[in-house]
Amino acid sequence: MAHLPDLPPRLLALGDSAWTLEFGNRIDPAINARVMGLAERVAQARRSEPLLAAVTDVVPTFRSLTVHYDPLEANASALGERLMALAQHGHQDLRAGRQWHLPVCFDADFAPDLPRLAEAKGLRTDDVIERLLAASLRVYMLGFQPGFPYMGGVPPELHMPRLPSPRQQVPAQSLAVAGEMCAVYPWASPGGWHLLGRTPVVLFDLRHADQPTLLSAGDTVRWHAVDRATHDALAAAIASGLPRETFLKVLQ
Repeated sequence: MAHLPDLPPRLLALGDSAWTLEFGNRIDPAINARVMGLAERVAQARRSEPLLAAVTDVVPTFRSLTVHYDPLEANASALGERLMALAQHGHQDLRAGRQWHLPVCFDADFAPDLPRLAEAKGLRTDDVIERLLAASLRVYMLGFQPGFPYMGGVPPELHMPRLPSPRQQVPAQSLAVAGEMCAVYPWASPGGWHLLGRTPVVLFDLRHADQPTLLSAGDTVRWHAVDRATHDALAAAIASGLPRETFLKVLQ
């Protein structure tokens, strides 16, 4: 596929208490890297520049960054100009996100859509699992629910549209795919993605008050398969306080 040129960043007012900077109009690792680069520079500037002291939150998405600020404390115009200046340096080196190696169980009870997806793609269920385990998934953003990661990098041969009718109840920690995205439902909720497995890892945990979400935009996830007994043992260990760092790996 031909390389598409980078678009200049656009500064958009989001009401009277946020600026959004857009870097493109598609899901693309290079665009997301520019988003995360700006997020990193804003975080650094907040520590040293009084102008950014009024910033209250920074929210990255696939292709844009929204910077929330206190309108009673901020010089909104000057803040917008400074953000645009920071956005011009979108090709600077970006600090790599964390790399996770997370367990997933493909037991039939956890993967009701695995046989249907395999049949639709002319693959065996083991082939689908093999391709999913081989993929390196990039966390583009969090949304829908607290801790819900939108991860790109699903192999093209596994792309499937969402279910025509969403389920009323998806179990928490279900691994699911839709289109080119992979995700995990941190909470039991309705959902229209294809359920292919379940992880024992809790993606949103208030016991970690400093960062209750396990994954962050810019992180990388690789899956490894575990059987049902191992899944259940890990789930019990996590409930008892198994450190998150257990699943933090340097991937080869």
